[in-house]
Amino acid sequence: METNRDTVLELYKLAVETADRTSARRGTANAFFLTVQTALTGVTAALPAGNAFTVTAVYLAALLLCGAWWVQLRTYKDLNRAKFATITALETTLPAALFTDEWANRPSGYVDLGLAERVIPYVFAAIHTLAYASMITA
Repeated sequence: METNRDTVLELYKLAVETADRTSARRGTANAFFLTVQTALTGVTAALPAGNAFTVTAVYLAALLLCGAWWVQLRTYKDLNRAKFATITALETTLPAALFTDEWANRPSGYVDLGLAERVIPYVFAAIHTLAYASMITA
């Protein structure tokens, strides 16, 4: 029976490690998209208002990247949900349930970080839309 417990413990460690790696990759992806969106905002501000083709091309690229960012965040959320379901299932066979307890003891008013992250692409889409509208009508 001890071999089974050791196996479960090793699987638990692996699941926790891969969940941590997934979160780190999500952070790296966020930094990338934030940098690109910030650069596109600066490019938009520097564009001459009369060049409708260039303004429209930058606007569409920015919106496509906002959409890709949101989809990627949603994918990471779904992946983490599956990983944490696996971790909490493994915890039922272990003497301590750290992730289960942590989730149960989160503070009242807790706002899921993923929700806050998924709002940011919408904010950039709104910024780009307002900039585009002001440049096209100028």
